[in-house]
Amino acid sequence: MRVLVIGSGGREHAICWAIAASPLLEKLWCAPGNPGIAAVAECVPLGVMEFPELVAFAVANKVDLVVPGPEAPLVAGITDAMDAAGIACCGPTMAAAQLEGSKSFTKEIADAAGIPTAKWERFEDAEAAREFVRRRGAPIVVKADGLAAGKGVVVAATEDEALTAIDSIMERRVFGEAGAAVVIEECLTGEEVSLFALCDGHAAVLLGSAQDHKRVGEGDTGSNTGGMGAYAPVPAFSPAAERAAFDQIIRPALAEMARRGTPFRGVLFAGLMLTEDGPKLIEFNVRFGDPECQILLLRLRSDLLPALQAACDGELKNFDLRLFDTAAIAVVLAARGYPEAPERGGEINGLERAAAVADVQVFHAGTEQDADGRITAAGGRVLTVCATGDSLKQARDRAYEAVDRIEWPTGFCRRDIGWRALLP
Repeated sequence: MRVLVIGSGGREHAICWAIAASPLLEKLWCAPGNPGIAAVAECVPLGVMEFPELVAFAVANKVDLVVPGPEAPLVAGITDAMDAAGIACCGPTMAAAQLEGSKSFTKEIADAAGIPTAKWERFEDAEAAREFVRRRGAPIVVKADGLAAGKGVVVAATEDEALTAIDSIMERRVFGEAGAAVVIEECLTGEEVSLFALCDGHAAVLLGSAQDHKRVGEGDTGSNTGGMGAYAPVPAFSPAAERAAFDQIIRPALAEMARRGTPFRGVLFAGLMLTEDGPKLIEFNVRFGDPECQILLLRLRSDLLPALQAACDGELKNFDLRLFDTAAIAVVLAARGYPEAPERGGEINGLERAAAVADVQVFHAGTEQDADGRITAAGGRVLTVCATGDSLKQARDRAYEAVDRIEWPTGFCRRDIGWRALLP
C-alpha cells in the first residue's frame, strides 16, 4: 500500500513509525513531517491545510490511503476533499468531525444517544453567560465551543475564575473564533481517562485507554497544555470498565451519528470522568490524542495499516486488534516558556543515546534540522520520550533514564508522569 500521513507532531511520528512496520506498506509519505519522521517516511513540504495540493499529490502518487493526524484539517474537511478525488481517507467527514469542532454538538449527540455527561448550557452572549455563572455558582466549567488546540477549557474553582474565563474567551477572544460561543457545564469530579476506538461508521474496535497529564507543572499544577505526558494501562480503569464504557459511550455515539446521516469513521477519542456514578463523557475528539497516541501504538501488537484500511472500507465488524500486555509511558519535553511563549532554536543533543535505552522510542514533535544536521527546537512540545516495561514503574524508569541522556538546556519536562498510578 502507498500511504500519506498528514501532520508534523509526535502523534504523526508515532503513526508513521507504526505504519512503516507493516509488511503491507510499499511507500510512505508524510506532509509536512519532521526530522524524526524523515527516518521512516519521505517528508513532503505541504501544510496540513493545503487541501488542493495534498489531493493533487495523493492523486499523482497513486496514494491508496491518507491518514490525517491533527484535528484542524479533519474539521475543515480534508476527508471530504480526498473522498471527492477517490482517495481513501481514514478520518471523519467535516459533518462528523463536528464531534470535536463544536462542544455543543457533542453535548447534543450525548443527550440524544443517552450518553451520561455533565449538565450544560450554551451561550453566545457574554452577559447571559456571566449571569448563568452567578446563578449557578462554582465550581463550574467554561469551554470555548470551537477548536482551541486542547486549551479552551477552564475548570473554575470560584465564580471570579469563571467570569474571567468568559471575558477571556468571549470578549478578548484568546482562542479566536472558537470563543464566539461557550459551553458552561457542571463540574464533574473523579479520575480522568481517555478511551480510544477505531470506527468504520457503524462498527468499532477498541484501541485502548490512557491517562493524560494536561497541566504544565508537577502535581497537576499550572497552565493547561496540550499534554505533558501519558501512561497506560490506568489502574483506575480496568479492562471490564473499559469495555463497559465502550458499550455505553462509543457504541451509542456511533449509532446516533449514523442515524443522523453523518456516520463516523476514523479514530474516536472519548475523554471520560470516572465519577462515583460511573464514567461520564467530558468531550469527544476525532483523532488520536497526543501524547496518548504514542503509547497506544507502542502497546499495539496488531498491524495498524490493515485496521486503518478496514475502517475506511466499513469492515471492522469482525476485526480483531490485539495489545501487548505491557505498560507504557510518554514524557513530553517542552521548550522553556511553554505553553505561553515557548523559546525556539535551542540545540538538542543526545537523541541517539536516549533511544539506546532498552524499550525506548523517541518521537519528534516540534523539531527542525539545520544545514549542518543539528536538531533544534521549533515548537512548544518538542519531543516525546516513550518507554514500555513489564510494569509502569519499569517503563517510567526507562523513560526518565532516556530523558536524562538528552542535552537541551532550554527544554524541560514534568518528572512525575504516572504519579497517580504509582502512589504507594
